[in-house]
Amino acid sequence: MSPMDALELQRLNLAYQRDGFVAAQDLLSAAEVEALRAEIVAIARGRRGPVEGTMSREDLSDEEVIGNILALHMPHKISPLMRKTMSHPRIVEIVKALVSPNLKSMQTMLFVKKAGKPGQAWHQDEHYIPTRDRSLCGAWIALDDATVENGCMWMHPGSQLRGILYPTRPHEDARFDSADEAFGHDYAREGGVPIELKAGGAAFFNGYVLHRSLPNNAKTGFRRALVTHYMSAESLLPWTMGADTARPDVRDIVMICGQDPYAWRELEDITRPYLRSEVARFE
Repeated sequence: MSPMDALELQRLNLAYQRDGFVAAQDLLSAAEVEALRAEIVAIARGRRGPVEGTMSREDLSDEEVIGNILALHMPHKISPLMRKTMSHPRIVEIVKALVSPNLKSMQTMLFVKKAGKPGQAWHQDEHYIPTRDRSLCGAWIALDDATVENGCMWMHPGSQLRGILYPTRPHEDARFDSADEAFGHDYAREGGVPIELKAGGAAFFNGYVLHRSLPNNAKTGFRRALVTHYMSAESLLPWTMGADTARPDVRDIVMICGQDPYAWRELEDITRPYLRSEVARFE
């Protein structure tokens, strides 16, 4: 696939600055998508290393083995293919146009979400992964057609513009997993814009934009996606990584392109893959 036209990249940048998100189709080939789907099975079967909570029993079908995974964090730590996909040229050229020519990444997430699995309530990613320059950008690659029926993402356009991180609290909505929900904003809880994608397409969204997903209400099948979070390499990463206090600059990162202004500091290897709980606190 040839590089994207400069005018198209400019159009994406303008839409991203205005709305906080953009979508682009046909970024990964059908063969690349199929390879990533097969890699999910390999991870779930333990062929890339142990991940607590996965089911590696050989008597189960591939669909049964991956079916218990709602979200798996940090798959790039054990999967060379997912590590390579973080630097996919068609993805990176867009993130560069949206964020910075110097990019680093600190997180990947693998979503499987079979039919009947829940979504995630309204939230802002920068609430969990703070940057000092508001440069956090998620690249959400669809590995199946993502539709309203099977639980595509929804965005509140422009919700990133004020640069406010809204408070969060536990919810009591069985449509969503255990993650807290953002509140205290002026956006309609049942509003937003659906981001439907063909397999191989991707959505790119700012760390401050309010977004959510609804359950997979299709009768059968999966809504698989691979998400990588990027940020400008110029920014420090004062990340808590689930702890009570943030470290001044976490160096458990992957340099994606450009220059690393902090290359004089050693890289770290702290995080390991883990499954996110789908059971809400009220259940």
